[in-house]
Amino acid sequence: MELIFSTQNQNKANEIQKLVPEGITIKTLKDINCADDIPETQDTLQGNALQKARYVHEKFGVNCFADDTGLEIEALNMEPGVYSARYAGPERSDDNNMQKVLDLLADKSNRNARFRTAVALIINGEEHLFEGIVNGEIRTAKSGDQGFGYDPIFEPENAGKTFAEMSTEEKNSMSHRARAFAKMTDFLAKYQSK
Repeated sequence: MELIFSTQNQNKANEIQKLVPEGITIKTLKDINCADDIPETQDTLQGNALQKARYVHEKFGVNCFADDTGLEIEALNMEPGVYSARYAGPERSDDNNMQKVLDLLADKSNRNARFRTAVALIINGEEHLFEGIVNGEIRTAKSGDQGFGYDPIFEPENAGKTFAEMSTEEKNSMSHRARAFAKMTDFLAKYQSK
């Protein structure tokens, strides 16, 4: 079975390929000649993941999945959430997004936060949603140079270090994305054995 991952990022696809059951091949948008700028206009992570998966399914008629991830910070009313990638507005970049979070939390004692990933899978026309969450807190300064996004300021609970201070294997053993995709993988294993 082939599954199209609604991404142009081959590294992300390779990561997921290692997780799914044998007999399932993960392909990217590039493999189906899709260079479209797929809309993400929903106000929830689940909504965005579904929107991206539905776009690919409707246009290409393939089994596919999409994900969306957000950082949710208690003291900021669960922001940046669905706006995580563009939190700093027109000047958005990983560094500017992180700096905005650090500035907004400067006088706050509650630094509780969580990363949440939503995955939408469309297989044989049926839609399925999976979610992965990792709780933690926002550090007062950046630490580490691995990973991407908010990894240098997010410390998962009981880890003692940020995602950016971990190896890829270490991060994948506990990350929100890994947890969401593990649920999808379990579903696919059962689906295949039907």
